[in-house]
Amino acid sequence: MSITDITELGRRWAAAEVQGDTDTLDELAVDDFTLVGPLGFLLDKKQWLDRYRSGQFVTTELDWHDVTVRDYGDSAVAIGIQDQRAAYQGRPSDGKFRVTQILVRPDGRWRLAGIHLSPIAPPPGAPGA
Repeated sequence: MSITDITELGRRWAAAEVQGDTDTLDELAVDDFTLVGPLGFLLDKKQWLDRYRSGQFVTTELDWHDVTVRDYGDSAVAIGIQDQRAAYQGRPSDGKFRVTQILVRPDGRWRLAGIHLSPIAPPPGAPGA
């Protein structure tokens, strides 16, 4: 595995989200891709892409950083932080999320099989919570 390949895929994904580039997002994800949103909702690949195609979801900034990658041969897990400025149906959807990307290499190139977003917050009962 090349960490650089995973890092490059992450860079391309973040740029495509900001540009609303559904062709690139489609290319980067496997057909049975699933997104688990920050509130626990599920989107299949078509629903994920249709948010941009319809103009309902607009991402103006997406910073993908502090990424660690674990290699499992033809699969990998990348965990990082996503800072975003976005809007869904005109309502702000900004936030800082811990994101897990599941990557697979079915045809010799890395592709996204899934993304799971969780809001970053202190544990319950922690100072400042």
